[in-house]
Amino acid sequence: MSFADQVLAVNDNLPIRTNLPVHSGKVRSVYWLTEEDSRRLIEQHNYPVPKDTPLAIMLISDRISAFDCIWHGEEGMKGVPGKGAALNAISNHWFGLFKEQGLADSHILDIPHPLVWIVQKARPVMIEAICRQYITGSMWRAYEKGEREFCGIRLENGLSKDSKLTNVLITPSTKGVLKGIEGVPEADDVNVSRRDIVKNYAAFNFNSATDIDLYEKLLTDGFAVISKALEGLGQIFVDTKFEFGYVKDVNDDDKLIYMDEVGTPDSSRIWDEAEYKQGKIVENSKEGFRQLLLNHFPDPDILLNKERMAEREALARDNALPVNVLMDISNTYTQIAEKITGRKIVLSENPKAEVIDILRSRYQLID
Repeated sequence: MSFADQVLAVNDNLPIRTNLPVHSGKVRSVYWLTEEDSRRLIEQHNYPVPKDTPLAIMLISDRISAFDCIWHGEEGMKGVPGKGAALNAISNHWFGLFKEQGLADSHILDIPHPLVWIVQKARPVMIEAICRQYITGSMWRAYEKGEREFCGIRLENGLSKDSKLTNVLITPSTKGVLKGIEGVPEADDVNVSRRDIVKNYAAFNFNSATDIDLYEKLLTDGFAVISKALEGLGQIFVDTKFEFGYVKDVNDDDKLIYMDEVGTPDSSRIWDEAEYKQGKIVENSKEGFRQLLLNHFPDPDILLNKERMAEREALARDNALPVNVLMDISNTYTQIAEKITGRKIVLSENPKAEVIDILRSRYQLID
């Protein structure tokens, strides 16, 4: 069996019963269950939600995205073996820890398979909630060019690349294109200040201005929980992106929850602490893959310049990466997942067949 067989690359074509189109992102696909199946699962599995809550199957793939493109490898490898299972395992671990420590729930109700979540419908807050403990990446590139204000926060002069910031910073950006907000460009992923959010809380999908305080508390408390846990594993939690949304509790009241994924190598930078103390950055996250791509292609500006998107998409489409590169990424993801969770990530021989079998036999969601 080749590594390509162990990759779940296409995840939007499973025969799961649904009356709606399957929604596919860069990595996950979402299947909205029928009203009948949602009610049946809520009753059979005693999920703590109102009986009429819409449920979905969220199926993660092993696709690898970077710089807003999906990349592939030689020998038919359309993704990274074990990546999806590693991401889900890490998120499951942190979501569980958050709940244990009384922070907030997530949208996950059940985990039928390492690649599958059953989730309740959430109304997303339209913010990419970014927390930073070190100056690196896009913030450093902007700082190096002379920028000193980020999302309404003023940084002092004299900072050096990859150095620790005095305080953990919240630097949010827009999730999707928001229209009609004064001073906020109508584009995805643009930086916004706390003042922007407070003035326009409804446009960002907050129920109230006071919920902005709660989102910031959940963000910084969640960051602190993960940072402390990783520190105990000899890892540095550099920065991360959280996402939030509202769901209905059993009393049909709105509650703010964590959603999507948290503290994963896809949504965070994680550095090896011992190497950092020696002055070397060793990435245990997707940032290592990004750096590889920047070094691999002769004109890295294509990957960094949003105005060259057509050229970037051509690079991703026309260049099959060596198998060993994708397997190195696989090792990065599975090793950090095993370190965090204390459990081995087992590569499935046929992930799609496994998922179909479980959803058919245990959940009766496939005819």
